[in-house]
Amino acid sequence: MPSSLANLVSNCMIFPDKKPHVETLKLSVSDIPMLSCHYIQKGVLLTAPPFSFDDLVVFLQQSLSTTLSYFPPLAGRLITEPEGHVHIDCNDAGIDFLVVKSPTLSVSDILCPGDVPDCVKEFFTFDKTLSYSGHFKPLAAVQVTELVDGVFIGCSVNHAVTDGTSFWHFFNTFAEITKGASKISKTPDFCRETVFNSQAVLKFPPGGPTVTFSGDEPLRERIFHFSREAILKLKYRANCGCLLTKQTNSEVLGKLSNDNWKSASSNTEISSFQSLCAQLWRSVTRARKLEPIKTTTFRMAVNCRHRLDPKLNPYYFGNAIQSIPNYAPAGELLAKDLSWSANLLHKSVVAHDNETVRHGVEDWERQPRLFPLGNADGGSITMGSSPRFPMFNNDFGWCKPLAVRSGRANKFDGKISAFPGREENGSVDLEVVLAPETMAGLENDAEIMQYVSEMELVN
Repeated sequence: MPSSLANLVSNCMIFPDKKPHVETLKLSVSDIPMLSCHYIQKGVLLTAPPFSFDDLVVFLQQSLSTTLSYFPPLAGRLITEPEGHVHIDCNDAGIDFLVVKSPTLSVSDILCPGDVPDCVKEFFTFDKTLSYSGHFKPLAAVQVTELVDGVFIGCSVNHAVTDGTSFWHFFNTFAEITKGASKISKTPDFCRETVFNSQAVLKFPPGGPTVTFSGDEPLRERIFHFSREAILKLKYRANCGCLLTKQTNSEVLGKLSNDNWKSASSNTEISSFQSLCAQLWRSVTRARKLEPIKTTTFRMAVNCRHRLDPKLNPYYFGNAIQSIPNYAPAGELLAKDLSWSANLLHKSVVAHDNETVRHGVEDWERQPRLFPLGNADGGSITMGSSPRFPMFNNDFGWCKPLAVRSGRANKFDGKISAFPGREENGSVDLEVVLAPETMAGLENDAEIMQYVSEMELVN
């Protein structure tokens, strides 16, 4: 966004309205690898509130202060002890709160067809800031941007402090309190007596780590919308190994609603999301025009909270994720049908159980390392975020969000983020970041584009 389109009105610090009940939190085996990742940048687009923008700013500042009292780590700073362990010092140092006005941008500019406009990236602060910077920068920031006919509320949070689950827990609570709740519905759990707590130390060079991918490559970014109906067709195709070109939508939905069709949580059934991921893996690989013997990788981040025995609290605050890489030669991936690649993804997710999580922790302790973001070999895809995250539960008091968007953080050729569709009925939006020539190939790939539809904007 050219500077003439947006004006910074104010920048202040927001502090918790109560003293912290947590003093320090040690970064875990799942937190530490994220120190080389950018801050998470996600936000929601809203219609204009039925009161003045200035009043909204006051409401947001007050509710953010209250929210931070429930999430004291976010108002702290990172500290590294002499022996190398990294902690969050919950010292009430505060977070940034920015107010920006963009008098020429409208909601329709943000939701225009085609590539995501560059102006969206300016709705966030801490642009391309590494999480290690939390030693001397705030661990979170909120920016509220006034548009001609709407508002964008963007949040940037240190990725070594939260994963996606904890990020949206904080964001949801912020919205809940702004809307008027006197008591929050979901209390964060700051317990650190888990399998992820470790004495292993990752040594950093002076000044900290560097990002693990190049941020200078040309990229295109688009949102592809998949309706519930389209995803059910993909799921049926992946599970039955048959094409549906001659079946009507009602026939497909009828088969999927059959009593013998197991639930999405079944260990024997390929899920809707696994089916969609498999289709994307195939289509992006085809668009890249790779040699048949080239190894391709589809990497997925999985939430470990419910995979452990005993399970972690679902509101455990921090990172509780591990990465699952799946490999296939490009030629074989494209020669086989969708069910083959979908089954690869399905098996790896099902196999990631309590024992696998614990082995992953032990492996990291033997060889501490950073999270491997990027596409160094040209054949990788990394799936992040989740359509299960409650992104549209962010009603700040006057409307449900129109859309979810993200900033520049952690984007490279092959980075995909999954959002729930606004309909919240099983539809999915994929935020796809690819090299320009690969994106052009994907847009012309009939196999995946038959499932893509326009997003429906419902007031």
